[in-house]
Amino acid sequence: MAKRVRVEIYNQTYNIGGELEESYVAELGAYVDAKMRAVAAATQTVDSLKVAVLAALAIADELHSLRREQTELEEPLRERAERCLALVERALKPSA
Repeated sequence: MAKRVRVEIYNQTYNIGGELEESYVAELGAYVDAKMRAVAAATQTVDSLKVAVLAALAIADELHSLRREQTELEEPLRERAERCLALVERALKPSA
């Protein structure tokens, strides 16, 4: 059964339904609220829709940057794992 979690984001209250933990939903709401407030302060924008869109862009930028970093880290790790596997296979190969 879906839980309802009440969060406040940028002076608006939202009742969020879903299967996520209440504390996690509250953490997400607090993160979005903080991002919107930071954007509003930096841009001195009072239009909440514009603030929301700019905050969404900032969060999307964070996500894409982290994905890019992860992809850049995965390839060297994959290569190391393949080298280790080759060494193990060579060590376990019966000698003739």
